[in-house]
Amino acid sequence: MTTATPPVAIIMGSRSDWPTMKHAADALDRLGVAWEARVVSAHRTPRRLFDFATGARAAGIKVIIAGAGGAAHLPGMTASMTELPVLGVPVESKALKGMDSLLSIVQMPGGVPVATLAIGEPGAKNAGILAAQILALSDPVLAGRLQAFREAQTEAVHETVED
Repeated sequence: MTTATPPVAIIMGSRSDWPTMKHAADALDRLGVAWEARVVSAHRTPRRLFDFATGARAAGIKVIIAGAGGAAHLPGMTASMTELPVLGVPVESKALKGMDSLLSIVQMPGGVPVATLAIGEPGAKNAGILAAQILALSDPVLAGRLQAFREAQTEAVHETVED
């Protein structure tokens, strides 16, 4: 029995990025979207990156979430080798608090888009939700789960400052 490839791939440059990128996985789990996570370094494993990015569509992946810190070349390099949507998550770095990552991901040349999210955990969470929204364009059941998620989020906001 073969297992179908999940529609979302979460890739990151290092295992140390997982505490941030796990928030994308958690968001996808809440919405019932299957995912897989891999360590694919643009600098240390370029062959792995090439094989992954050029084969992602044929493998059944529909959306790629790529998290990277520092020089943050992973999202852009991935986008340069696939037609799939790539959602870039800047991972907070020690030296510049993620600003280096953000600028590296967001400043893509025209013609090689990467949808860039916020730095760190909020960006990873939103990347998971955005991936689900992209998939929901052709999946009415998922669209219903997203609508329920948004409604629950709205209901959780109190109207007053008192409990």
